[in-house]
Amino acid sequence: MAEICYGVVNDKEASSPESSSRVARRKRMEIRKFKYVPTVGNDINGCKKPKLTVSPKSMSRGCYDTVDNICLTELKEDRGGGANAGGFVNNEPNPKFGVASVCGRRREMEDAVAIHPSFIEDNQKSHNLHYFGVYDGHGCSHVARRCKNRLHLLVREEYKNNDDWNNTMGQSFRRMDEEVTVWNQQLTTGDCRCELHAPESYGVGSTAVVAVVTPNKIIVANCGDSRAVLCRNGKAVPLSHDHKPDRPDELNRIESAGGKVLYWDGARVCGVLAMSRAIGDGYLKPYVISEPEVKITERTAEDECLILASDGLWDVVSNDTACGLASLCLKGNGPSAEMRSPPTNEVSEYENCDRACSNASLLLTKLALARGSADNVSVVVVDLRKNGSF
Repeated sequence: MAEICYGVVNDKEASSPESSSRVARRKRMEIRKFKYVPTVGNDINGCKKPKLTVSPKSMSRGCYDTVDNICLTELKEDRGGGANAGGFVNNEPNPKFGVASVCGRRREMEDAVAIHPSFIEDNQKSHNLHYFGVYDGHGCSHVARRCKNRLHLLVREEYKNNDDWNNTMGQSFRRMDEEVTVWNQQLTTGDCRCELHAPESYGVGSTAVVAVVTPNKIIVANCGDSRAVLCRNGKAVPLSHDHKPDRPDELNRIESAGGKVLYWDGARVCGVLAMSRAIGDGYLKPYVISEPEVKITERTAEDECLILASDGLWDVVSNDTACGLASLCLKGNGPSAEMRSPPTNEVSEYENCDRACSNASLLLTKLALARGSADNVSVVVVDLRKNGSF
C-alpha cells in the first residue's frame, strides 16, 4: 500500500499564462515522500516483498524489487598491538567485504549469511581470524538461521581445544548437526510455517560453506552445494566442490549405506534432496551426512578476492565469470553509478560500507537474476589484496 499526498491548484492559477509550461504543470501537483508498506500477499513472481523505505529523491526499479537484504561493510581496525616475526600485527585492519542476499523468484527467503571479523584473536600468533559463512536452507529457513547464529561459536570453541583445522571444522559441523536434530525433534511451536508441525521440521536442513581467513591462509569447510571460489591473478581457483548425489564418490557412499539416487529434475537422494551433504535432514540419514570437506589454501600476493555464494548464483554463473566481474569491480572498473547504487534498506546488519565489494556482490546477484536463477541468491565478496585490506 502506498500513500501519496498531492495538491491541485485553483482555477485562477490554472488559467495563468504559465499553465502551458512544464514549470506550471509541475506546480499543479506536489508529490511528497511516501512509504511502501508490504501486505501479506506476494508479488507477481511469488516472492514475499521486503519492507523498504523509499527515498523521495529516487526510486530504483527492476531487480532491486526483489532484494531482501543487501549489506556490506568495511570495519575499523581491531584493538590490540604487537608484531610477530612474520610482520603481522594484532591491530591489523579487518577485511573489506560486501554482502548481497536476494529472495529472487522463490516464495520465501531461506538463505542466511554470517560474517564475524576477528571472531578469534590469536595472541600467540599475533593475528586475528575472520569468519565468513553462507547457508542455503531447504524446507524452511530456521536451520540456516540457527547455523548463522551458532556455527561460528562452535568453530571458535573447537579451535581453542584443537588448532587442527580438519578436526576443528569436522567437530563443529557435527555438533551443529546434533543441535539441529535435537532442536527439530523438540519443536512444537515457532515463528515459521514448519515449526508448527514437528514431523515437517524434522525434514528441514541447510548447506554450509564457511571460510576462515588469516593473514597467511584461507580455510574453507563445505557441506552441500554452496561454493567458495578464490580469484587469484584474474583466474578462478575453486576452494570447494559441490556435494551432488551423482558425484561418483558421493553416489558410491550413498549406495554403500543402502540409499538410492533417483533422477527427478536432476539427481536426488531417495528422489528428494538435490544435495548429498547438509546440516539437518534427519529423515535422510545416514545417506545425507553433515561431514564437511576442508581445504586449506596458502595466501599469495596475487590473491584478489574470495567469493562465497549459494547455488542460486552458481547454477547460472560460472566460477570464471564471477571472478572476472568481481575483479573488475575491485579495480574500479565496475558498473555505472546508477547500476551500482543499492536500494535503501530499513534494516542493515553492517555499517561503514566498502564501495568496491558492494559493487561486486550486488552485481553478481543482479547477473544471477538476469540469467533466470530460480533460487535465493546470497553472495559474499571478501577483498584479499594485502594493500587494500588485511
